[in-house]
Amino acid sequence: MSEPITVLVVDDERIIRDGLAVILDSQEDITVVGTAGDGEEAVEVCVRLKPDVLMLDIRMPRRDGLWTLAELARRGMLGPRHTQALMLTTFDLDEYVDQALAAGAVGFLLKNSSYEELTAAVRATAAGHSALSPAVTQRIIASHLATRQRPDNGDLNRLADLTPRERDVLRLVGDGLSNAEIAVRLVVSLHTVKTHVSRVLAKTGCQSRAQAAVLARRTGNPLPPRTE
Repeated sequence: MSEPITVLVVDDERIIRDGLAVILDSQEDITVVGTAGDGEEAVEVCVRLKPDVLMLDIRMPRRDGLWTLAELARRGMLGPRHTQALMLTTFDLDEYVDQALAAGAVGFLLKNSSYEELTAAVRATAAGHSALSPAVTQRIIASHLATRQRPDNGDLNRLADLTPRERDVLRLVGDGLSNAEIAVRLVVSLHTVKTHVSRVLAKTGCQSRAQAAVLARRTGNPLPPRTE
């Protein structure tokens, strides 16, 4: 049996973080190794325990979730083979969503998500997959469609090495489709989709599937032709 996913829960409201800890600890494959009430404490505990997943409230007094992400990134503790960050908020229109994803968060969920959504998000985050609630996904898409009229040349250059099929996969990731849904849409195996997604992340320099989704939306639809 594989080792359980270790989680650090961070929220300034004790009743929330304790409740989340109870929910997650009830799963056989998830173990809550600690909790913290603010960003500074979160960094200290994360350095000491090195959890697989950091479930982090984005809005906290003193040091918030964005500061926490930045500090952990500065210490080289975020990303694959390190700690993956899953952000929590009570707001489906939180102005910090884009900043959190750009800072290295793998997922972003509302605190009123169901037990099933929370536990599934932890598993997806531990695997390095994007975990975005439908409300957050739609907000990101709407935001970029409203504010970005033309793609940035730097973003376009990040797409130069993608194959046509990898471009298709990136576009569908940007549309919010899961790997399973992409496999059905492209009539390929799930393993093939996972391989394409991994290559897209590597070639574009995205740290997570969530960042790839934002890149896809920024660069528009359809994606520009590949340069030889």
